Order: sequence, then structure tokens, then C-alpha cells
Amino acid sequence: MIADLRPWARGHPRMADATLTVALFGITAVSTAMDQPPRIAQWPPLPAAVIAAVSAAIFLAHRRFPRLTVTATTACSAALGAMGPWLGYEFGSTIAATAMAALYSLALRTDRRTAGRATAACVLALLAVSVIWAPDDTHLQPEQVGLVGFTLLSSAVADSTRSRRDYVTAVEARAELAERTREDEARLRVSAEQMRIARELHDVVAHHITLAHAQAATADYLLAAKPDKAQYVMRNLTTTLVSALNELRATVGLLREAGDATAPAEPAPGLARLPALLDSFEHAGLTVHLTCDGTRQPLSPGVDLTAYRIVQEALTNVTKHALTTTASVRLAYTGRLLTLTVSDDGQQQPQTRAAGYGLIGMGERAQAVGGRLRARPKSDAGFEVVAELPTDAPPSADVPLTAHEDKDNA
Repeated sequence: MIADLRPWARGHPRMADATLTVALFGITAVSTAMDQPPRIAQWPPLPAAVIAAVSAAIFLAHRRFPRLTVTATTACSAALGAMGPWLGYEFGSTIAATAMAALYSLALRTDRRTAGRATAACVLALLAVSVIWAPDDTHLQPEQVGLVGFTLLSSAVADSTRSRRDYVTAVEARAELAERTREDEARLRVSAEQMRIARELHDVVAHHITLAHAQAATADYLLAAKPDKAQYVMRNLTTTLVSALNELRATVGLLREAGDATAPAEPAPGLARLPALLDSFEHAGLTVHLTCDGTRQPLSPGVDLTAYRIVQEALTNVTKHALTTTASVRLAYTGRLLTLTVSDDGQQQPQTRAAGYGLIGMGERAQAVGGRLRARPKSDAGFEVVAELPTDAPPSADVPLTAHEDKDNA
């Protein structure tokens, strides 16, 4: 029943205070008419009824002035206790009911130290009055013990209620924080997946469009003088475009929902497809020399794809930005490390272009699998990209990333 009244009291605080005020006045007034054994022996004395009414009226200010309300109601209860021997009633715990209610309100709305001090002061004041104005010079009665006990109980109940309320608030805050953390983590995962797909799309589009542009330009140049060679170049251009469409279809398929029957199932490319990649650049007019040092080590799928994409992007940059027709790719396996070097001996094109995201993407790929990447001009001529990738180590976010964008990139 009390649990059912709580929502009503929260929704109608003024009506709840008025109802409680009337009840406290009734309890106090009836207590001044009681005698032992418990029975109504008289009408409530007029002075006691007036003080009880004043004390109950003061209680209405307990929400705005809790400390002042405790002080005033305690004074009224002490006055009622002091008047008891002359008006024919005993100073019991029910006579101090208004002071106990005010004390409960104070303990509920303030800290524990403030509530403790107010409780001690209230207990001492009421106990002193009950001892000084005790009837028949009896300085210790059961009613005095009950008065002290009930006064302490009101503060203890309020402290327990406040602790439970704070605990519930803390639990709700932790639940809200956990929910917000899950949402933030989900957003971070979505952002990381979008970044990964964006890198894939950039590498695929930049590579194939660059090759297609170079082959189309070559075919246009040979069309008038050497139509047979131009036709050969156009066939290679068709192959390049078909390959671009296939890779785009596979990459965009990552955006499809799980279980979609139309999603492509083609495996991600790796170093096993490196010869075919170099042949595609050969058709575009870039001769690439491949060397491999050391014993080849097995690579995880992530490292294998990263190595392939770094070679692809680096050679694409050579085709777009370096005035040369040759490049070299070197794979060096040393212990648990694969060192991948792509270099050329050409000169940078003199025209100015805005910096792109090729080197940034290569650096991010290397760092994502626990490696690092360096991109810088060579001392004599040309440009080189050096990537150090682990062959079997797990990814680490602590590996530094260095990328010198001294050369325009896609």
C-alpha cells in the first residue's frame, strides 16, 4: 500500500504535505488527551492543541527550509513536553511526532553529517525536557527511552531511504553509461568498416582507372600509324576494365546484408596474384622487375591482402606520377618480417597536384596489421615505398607509422 502511495505523493507534493500535516496534528492532539493505561482521559488542552497546530503548520515548510523546520518543531515538541505535568498528560514519543517527521525530511534531503548533528541536537533537547519536567520527580521512565529510540529511528530510516535512492540512481547511471558505451563502440566499428571499404574502393578504382587511361592513350597514339598494335592494346584495355568491374563488384558486395545470395564470394587478393598484377602494368607500358629474397613465409590473410594492396597502390603512383617506364618490386623474408620495397628511378611530373590519399591509405593498412611504412624520395633519383609487415605477429596499435608525402599520390 505504501508503495502505491509513493507515486501519488511524488505527483502531488502539496496535497501529500497537507494530508501529512493534518495527520501529525491529530496524532499530537490525541496524545495530549491520553492517560496510562492507554485511554482517552480528557479533551486535548487548549494550549497544547494550539502548539500542536503551530508545529504542524511549520512542518509545511520542510521542503524549502528543512533545518529551520527541524529547529522549530523540536522547540514546539519540547514545549509540549514541558507543559505535560501541568496539563495532565505524559511526554511520549507520539507528542514529538512532528519533530520526527521534520527530522526524517532533513535527513532525506541533506548529507549524513548534517542529519547526524540535527538528530543529536533534537534527541538531547527532548531528553533534557523529559528529565527536567518529569512528573513526580522520576527522572527515568520507559517513555523517555522510547522517545530517544523513535527519534533516532526516524533519522536512520531516512538515511536508509537516501542510500537506496542513491544506489538506484548509480545503477541507472551505470546502465545508461554501458548503453552509451555500446552505442559508441558500434559506431566505431561501423566507422572502421567504412574506412576499410573506402580503402578497398580507392585502391581498386585508382589502379584500374590509371591502367585504363594509360592503355587508352597508347591505343589512341598507335591507331593511325599501327592499327594492329592499337587493336592489341584495346584488347588489353577490355581485360583491364573487366577486371576493374569484377573487383568493384566484390568490394561493393561487402555492403550487402549477410546471407544475400547475390553477394560475391571471390577471395581477397594476395601475393599469389602478384604476377597477374605486374602483367597488367606491363600492358600499360610499365615494366616491373620482381625479386624475392629469403625463404617465403606463410602470411595471414590480412597481411597478404595488405602486401598486395601496397604493391598495387605504389605501382599505380609510379604510373601516374613518375616519368619512367620501369620499376622494381622486392620481397625480403627475414625471420618473422616481410620487407616489401617498391621503387622507381623516374622524375616527378612538374605539374602541381593536390595531395591525395594513396600514401595515407598504405600507411593505415600497414599499421592495421602491426607493421609500418616509409615513403620517401631516393637519394639519386626516383621514389621508394618500404613496408615492413609481420608474417605471424598479431596486429598492434603501438607500432609507429611514418609516411613522407614528398610525392603526389592518388
